[in-house]
Amino acid sequence: MNIRKLTTMAMLTAISMIVFLIEAQIPLPIAIPGVKLGIANVITLFAIWTLGRREAGAILMVRIVLGNLIIGNVMGMLYSLAGGVLCWLVMCLLKPHVGRKQIWVMSVFGALGHNAGQLAVAVWVSGTPALAFYAPVLLLAGIVTGFFTGQCTQAVLNHLDKLKHTAESSTSPKD
Repeated sequence: MNIRKLTTMAMLTAISMIVFLIEAQIPLPIAIPGVKLGIANVITLFAIWTLGRREAGAILMVRIVLGNLIIGNVMGMLYSLAGGVLCWLVMCLLKPHVGRKQIWVMSVFGALGHNAGQLAVAVWVSGTPALAFYAPVLLLAGIVTGFFTGQCTQAVLNHLDKLKHTAESSTSPKD
């Protein structure tokens, strides 16, 4: 692994942890347990597209483990790991089938995978299969939040493309 890629991974890890920690402090206007925007997932999705699947997975794992340790939510780490890994896996499987203009589709399915992983852990930890009746609420929340984070990622990638184009045109020789 080269220094540039490692540095980029470190920077994206730091950004995702900061976003994760800030988001953990912001109460949502809706009182649905377990639902949050998942803004840190923008970084994971961005990393999948710009660095690769493995690198994005490494960034995700560091964010989940360190972020939950920092906020003192060790039990929450179990939920985050199950949801995060399933989300990452779904998005990695979809990437070859989704174009740059449909990143939001990857994000929606990733969010649904995240919710499924967290719900599975909740059922396992509580021993209460009836929690599965909560799935429709999480399905709707996953569609909305996944669409939002997917659109954010698309906007970041589009802006990055514009910056690269501007940099290339400013360095090209003038006639």
